[in-house]
Amino acid sequence: MTSATLTAAQPRAARKVRRAGGPNTGTRILQSTWLVFVVLAAWWVFSARSTNFFIPSLEQILTVLVRDLGNGVIMAGALYSLANLFVGLLVAAALGIGFGLLLGEVGWLCRIVDPIIHFFRSVPQAALVPMIIGVFGLGQGPKMGTIAFACLWPILLNTIDGVLGVEPTIRKFSKVYRIPRGLHFRKVVLPAALPQIVAGVRVALPIGITVMVVSEMFASTEGLGFYILNSSATFQVPETWAGALLVGVVGYIISMLFILAERRMLRWYYASGSQ
Repeated sequence: MTSATLTAAQPRAARKVRRAGGPNTGTRILQSTWLVFVVLAAWWVFSARSTNFFIPSLEQILTVLVRDLGNGVIMAGALYSLANLFVGLLVAAALGIGFGLLLGEVGWLCRIVDPIIHFFRSVPQAALVPMIIGVFGLGQGPKMGTIAFACLWPILLNTIDGVLGVEPTIRKFSKVYRIPRGLHFRKVVLPAALPQIVAGVRVALPIGITVMVVSEMFASTEGLGFYILNSSATFQVPETWAGALLVGVVGYIISMLFILAERRMLRWYYASGSQ
């Protein structure tokens, strides 16, 4: 066997050893979910005999949740909320990545707008929701805009950091070989910054979910936020808990789906052991 064959075989052997030594998929799922089931079981047991009006039993909450999911009350609100979230997040990703690549490459421009970026990212986005809706009116548009505004900053800052983190040697290589600017962005800067960009989107996702709910509590007649607020205002406590629980479950599912997509998108990054 030649030395080249041995060299090529070593990474494959190393991957086999890592797979053989690591936990399988079922074990990983069990490790990441067992505490959730323990908490739910404890909640069910300790809340079963609750006499506190504001702390209903988990059985009541789940009964109400199943009922309102079945009659379509919550499902319609969830679809409305998710549409706002995904459009807002998509707009934030497009703007954040686009401007982040530009600011990361153009140093003097980044230094000029840096104070403005840090000012707006320091403002609590939830506090701006009433003002944005008051200025731009009702409907889905202002809510999507509010979510986009809140999600923009982590994506923008992570993109800038990712671009600034590109190895200087790689940049010199690109200049020496006179790689066109567009090709340089697509093949050099963007792949190098992609792990940071994806991390920024991951950070923005729970922020977007929070602002999604808050935005639907102001001058709205649809969405999960409206369902929670309306239930609370009419003292329907199990319904209030059910809405809040559903937001948590939806957020968890979206986060897990995003992590799966991230691992597929960045499989070369995880395979290199850089994470």
